[in-house]
Order: sequence, then C-alpha cells, then structure tokens
Amino acid sequence: MAAPDYVPSDPTRKPRTYQSPPSRKRSWTADRAGDVRGGQPGGARLGVQGPDQGYALTLVSQFDDRLELGALHRADVVAGCAAVAMKRAALFGRAPVVHDLTAAFTMFGFLDGSPDAELVESREAWFPEIASEHHYSERRELVDRVSDDVLHRPHGAIIADYDADWRRNVTV
Repeated sequence: MAAPDYVPSDPTRKPRTYQSPPSRKRSWTADRAGDVRGGQPGGARLGVQGPDQGYALTLVSQFDDRLELGALHRADVVAGCAAVAMKRAALFGRAPVVHDLTAAFTMFGFLDGSPDAELVESREAWFPEIASEHHYSERRELVDRVSDDVLHRPHGAIIADYDADWRRNVTV
C-alpha cells in the first residue's frame, strides 16, 4: 500500500509484488455441504431460475400512470405481476424486459380501463396480501395460473387473446 513521503521506510527492503496462487492439480467440484449438485432443483413451488430477475421491479415504474388497480393495493399487484413477468423472462433464459411486464399486467386486466367483471372478482381473490413474504404460496399459485405455453408466446399474441377472452391466458 502506498504511503506518504514523510513516512519513514527501509530503502533496502524490496517492495511486495503480486503472486498468483498455487495451481490446483484438479478442477473444482461441488463437494462442500452447501453446494448444489446436479444443477438447480426442479419441482412444484420452486419456480424458474433466470438471470437478473429483480430488474422487473425497476421496470414497473414505467407503468405507474397506466395501471388500473381497482380495489387492490399497488404493492400486491406489482408483486404478483412481476413474478409472472420474471417467470416469462426465465423461460427464455434472459432478464425481464418491459414486454414481460406488459404481458403480465395485461393478462390480469390491469392495463384495461374496464376489465371483465368476472376477472375483477377473480383477481380480488388472488392478489390481496400477495406482496407479503408470508404469502409465498399464494404468489406461486398465481404464477402457476399462467401456463408455460402462454408465456412462450409473443406479448402481442397474449394481448390479442386478452382482448378476445382473458381466460385464454389465465386458468380460473
């Protein structure tokens, strides 16, 4: 580490330089107790892993002036729809983009000024308190209401299906 000129130093002492760590004879393996072996686990309620999933929460601010929340709290709507958007992005192996959120908010009628009455009733049963970490299972149930086949489609097709009949995108 550099020192000011007024700090005395031994002029005969050689300065320390970088040295590489010793080379390893074998490659690294997951042999510690906490290491995940064989890749990420899969199964019910484990979700889909993807890169930079939290970026969906940054993108939500672009929808603040367009969201039609009805009787629901913004935090609950954002938590549920961001989770659906994250699942869609992860299925494509990428971070979330604005189109993932557009698809998610559209599926549940939050970008529609006058959504179907049955959809409003359903989402008022699905979304309350979903932002709380104590309601993870409810959030997973909401995400599982949208099939992988629906999420693999272009966001324009998802919007067109919502306009025709919202039940094409979401399982009631």
